[in-house]
Amino acid sequence: MSTAATVPVTHDLEGDDAVEMLRSVGFRSLLRDSLMRFRLADGFSHSRALAFQFALTLVPALIAVVGLAHELGQQDFSRIVSQTFRDLAPGPAGEVFTQAINQGSQNDSGGTALLFGLIAALVAGVTAMGQIERGSNRIYGVERDRPTVAKYTRATVLALTAGVAFIAALVLMVAGSEIGAAAKEVTGWNDTLDTAWSVGRWPLGAMLVAVAVALLFEASPRRRQPSASWLLLGSSIAVVLWFAFTGLLAAYIGLSRDFGETYGPLAGVIGLLLWTFGTALALFLGLAVAAQLEAVRAGSPNPSG
Repeated sequence: MSTAATVPVTHDLEGDDAVEMLRSVGFRSLLRDSLMRFRLADGFSHSRALAFQFALTLVPALIAVVGLAHELGQQDFSRIVSQTFRDLAPGPAGEVFTQAINQGSQNDSGGTALLFGLIAALVAGVTAMGQIERGSNRIYGVERDRPTVAKYTRATVLALTAGVAFIAALVLMVAGSEIGAAAKEVTGWNDTLDTAWSVGRWPLGAMLVAVAVALLFEASPRRRQPSASWLLLGSSIAVVLWFAFTGLLAAYIGLSRDFGETYGPLAGVIGLLLWTFGTALALFLGLAVAAQLEAVRAGSPNPSG
């Protein structure tokens, strides 16, 4: 079985300019070799596994948020969440979520929903971060992950930082307009707040996803990473691809409003799975570019060794 060549650690080399290195090798050549590195590291398999873990994280996280709102007595918040899902997926697709939210808001199960939602989301999120370490190690040619305790301790920290930032960015980008409309309907906030939300959610979402990607690029591989300038190209590609896939998800949701009555909950489920796979691909492809650029810097440009 072929594997990607090990990327030598270049942290102690002189801080030559990443832009000049990119010019010397050529972006097209770098991209071609990065795709080869991604394939040799079995990047598609790691992306599928990560997408599954992402999907397992999102649903219990929503349940935990609704449970928290119930425990705090924030009925308006539950109504906003419910109205948002009605706007995102009218008909049976949205009713699957709104019925669960309404039921949780009308009885005393909020504490249970909060507890089990948090536990399930944390376990799935930590497992997802562990999968990111596994995939990033293979892309860098590192054959062994960190020891179990060190690996999952780091994964827990990343889940509570980068993972939360990713989810928040997803909500802002995909459901931001529906959240704003629902909040205006439920709470009656004024036009100034509505405009501030409509404009401000975009730079805030971009900042959140950029921070999340930077954290993952720096902390996930089991190696000493180079300076941020050498990771910038790969992380930027990951962010751009993430925005592209998230934009496609938003368009998909918009189209699903027309056939939600026919396909019901399947429309939302398919959209979620496509987005999680696209997110995983964006992350690992960006890491492959960062790894290949560092390999060129170290004088080992052949991704197959």
